[in-house]
Amino acid sequence: MFFRVAACGLLPARWFEGGLPQRSQRTAKNGRLHLEIVSHCWKYSHLLIYQLSSLVKFPPENIDITMTVFYSPEDHATQKLLAFFSQQNIAGIEWNWMTLPTQSLYRRGIGRNLAALKTKADWVWFTDCDLMFRQECLDTLAQRLQGRQDALVFPDQERTSELLSEDNPLLKTAGVATQILDIDSESFTVKHPQKATGPLQIAHGDVCRAVGYCRNLKIYQQPSEHWCKAHEDRAFRWLLQTEGIPVSVPGVYRIRHREKGRYTGSRTSNYWRKNLRVLQDRLRHPVRKKS
Repeated sequence: MFFRVAACGLLPARWFEGGLPQRSQRTAKNGRLHLEIVSHCWKYSHLLIYQLSSLVKFPPENIDITMTVFYSPEDHATQKLLAFFSQQNIAGIEWNWMTLPTQSLYRRGIGRNLAALKTKADWVWFTDCDLMFRQECLDTLAQRLQGRQDALVFPDQERTSELLSEDNPLLKTAGVATQILDIDSESFTVKHPQKATGPLQIAHGDVCRAVGYCRNLKIYQQPSEHWCKAHEDRAFRWLLQTEGIPVSVPGVYRIRHREKGRYTGSRTSNYWRKNLRVLQDRLRHPVRKKS
């Protein structure tokens, strides 16, 4: 709670992270860029399959991609899925599967910090496994990042599905098939994020190598016995002293889902979590009556 309050800007970020490189110290890279995409998966293989498939179906031509996925060997469905995609040889894309103990995977900041500190990329896109990179997404991003020294940028729009239940055909198909899949893009609605939220954080490589991902906030680097809500997203923006700079990038799609496979509580608690999520979504995105 202390760091959630602090990340609202009530305390100076420099008290907790003094290593942030100044803008003039960050490389203004031009030409062919290297982007590392960092994702996590715990019992969400039916979503991850669409993310990885999007790279296979819409491979970029003008940027090199390292696709990093953190997972636990206890999640057999995800392990099987990653083995399948390891066999997909796509020019310009390097698959990078990283195992973590389940308790470390539950705290998303741990994997993100490990990836940030060791990355060799010019830019790092921290995302979730429900995001897809479709037509022109990554090639356009490569154009938008030319010569930039911003600490953090984000796509100025994403296309999202409605809140899907587990019996939705899109999720049911993904749950039984290990193959390259695609979505019906016509069913997705355009949204305009106002800041670099958790799945849309694209950070400068020099910044990542210098400060990691909330490396000095110990609560976000401690393993947990259950999946932790990702409050470190806001803390990361606070430490970078920016909400992020919007850039115009097409082809960003996200599957929104009702059930949370990562929850490990009782059937009753999971039921109430699911219904609370539905209620929150209705309040945030009320249905407008047609005139």
